[in-house]
Amino acid sequence: MLILLPPSETKRTGGGAPYRAEDLAHGEHLAGTRAAVRTALEELSLDEDIAAKALGLGVKARGELEHNRVLESSGALEAMDRYTGVLYDALDAASLDEDARDWMREHVAVQSALFGLVRAGDRIPAYRLSAGSRLAALDAPLKRSWVRAHADMDWASHGWILDLRSNDYAALAPLPEGVGTKLEVAQRSADGAVRALNHFNKTAKGDLVRRLARSGAELDGPETFAGWAQGQGLEVQLGEKPGSATLVTELGAPAGVTGGAGSERAAR
Repeated sequence: MLILLPPSETKRTGGGAPYRAEDLAHGEHLAGTRAAVRTALEELSLDEDIAAKALGLGVKARGELEHNRVLESSGALEAMDRYTGVLYDALDAASLDEDARDWMREHVAVQSALFGLVRAGDRIPAYRLSAGSRLAALDAPLKRSWVRAHADMDWASHGWILDLRSNDYAALAPLPEGVGTKLEVAQRSADGAVRALNHFNKTAKGDLVRRLARSGAELDGPETFAGWAQGQGLEVQLGEKPGSATLVTELGAPAGVTGGAGSERAAR
């Protein structure tokens, strides 16, 4: 089984290990594009004004461009420790015991805009680049470059795939038809209605992966996933459309905050 996570714009700095691009997973498919994207990002980051516009950085975030200029020397952390933010704070990989962290290394991958698909245990530097960024030096838009690079990956070799990526990051490496289960997150309100969560779904996703890691789960499909979830006191509804499921959670949006217009769904 393989769990796919989105990255986070926010990242821890530093790291005690050197960054070695050749050590990243899936190098046979992604090494060329990784090198091209890195070169284009480093070139862009030399001009602060142009880079800030292309990367969508506000005045306070411009200092993060320095990360892109020192990728080789800034130090590397395992991907599960590098990313911060709502999802990764809920996951809290640093507090997991070594058995759970080994499970993460074997079963979890992150869809990076700079590195493509990396394993949770791959050591990466801090950087600033998102799925919607523009890199003028690439021979194709960032999204198209990564779609092309991932096209020949043997996704089926990973067994069942649970896709927790946001839409922007899933679009960098779309799963083939019939491969994997896309998980949506919803919250049941006091009136019993189930409403989709947007930004607030990240807490539930991080908590879910933490539970999976701590339990050492080995799941082979959506039905076994739903059964595992029930044993954890979680509610997973399998979609009528193959390849979809919904985690109904009490975590996420505070009282009075909903997922936005058009987000209400009927419970199934």
